[in-house]
Amino acid sequence: MRQINYQKTVDGLNRAVIYFLFVIISFVVLYPLVYVVAGAFSPGNSMAQLNIIPFKDGFTLEHFVELFTKTDYGRWFLNTLIISVETSLATVVIASLSAYVFSRFKFKFKKSFLMSLLILQIFPSFVGMIAIYVILRRIGGLDTLWGLVLVYVAGNIPYNTWLVKNYMDTVSKNLDEAARIDGAGHFRIFWQIILPIARPIITFLGITSFTAPWMDFIFPKMVLRSVEKQTLALGLFSFVSDKKNEFTIFAAGSLVVAIPFVIFFLITQRTLVTSFGGAAVKE
Repeated sequence: MRQINYQKTVDGLNRAVIYFLFVIISFVVLYPLVYVVAGAFSPGNSMAQLNIIPFKDGFTLEHFVELFTKTDYGRWFLNTLIISVETSLATVVIASLSAYVFSRFKFKFKKSFLMSLLILQIFPSFVGMIAIYVILRRIGGLDTLWGLVLVYVAGNIPYNTWLVKNYMDTVSKNLDEAARIDGAGHFRIFWQIILPIARPIITFLGITSFTAPWMDFIFPKMVLRSVEKQTLALGLFSFVSDKKNEFTIFAAGSLVVAIPFVIFFLITQRTLVTSFGGAAVKE
């Protein structure tokens, strides 16, 4: 009887420790998010003026009004949206076609090319920033949205080609042979057979390549110069730079960014789960 009570006591202590750790982790993760949301609706501008307890300073919508009436937030949002959409589309097209070639064709130096893609992905992107700057300057890509898209697409190709290629390798080649018997060419096989089966990885690729440029700061800072070409990351950073301390407006802009982002994620997440559930024949 004592042993049973002792075991129950130990189990209770274990659960208490686990719950305590979960509470601490949840607080560490959620408190900064709640604090930013509270800052977006709190009066004043400085972060130092905000109460450590969220929503204790009151409630106001003046920061959102100022964001859309006194800043170029709409232009920043549009520029970022254009860059993200073009990057996502170009990455999906180029990476999927490249992956199909590496997955289904045999040619000289195939392994060498694949290894080169892998080696390129090992190096951090900022290592080649000087070379990127010089190339963009020579081709007229500085201070242009298409120049920034070119940088993102070039950085996405190596790893994503490997990713999609490995998925396509699992698709049965019997489907290709059956299609060739029916007179289908390589492009038709890719478009009507391989691509629908590879929809899960293509959906994942589209999501990640869309979200990656959304709040990137380093490359927009290097490529873009004029005010009308700024992205959300550059525009929002200007509110909390050395010359300004408008944290509440920064919080309001961050919150507006998050709302459509969350909606997009929920929609694409359902599509991704459905795609994985409908994945077809594999070897």
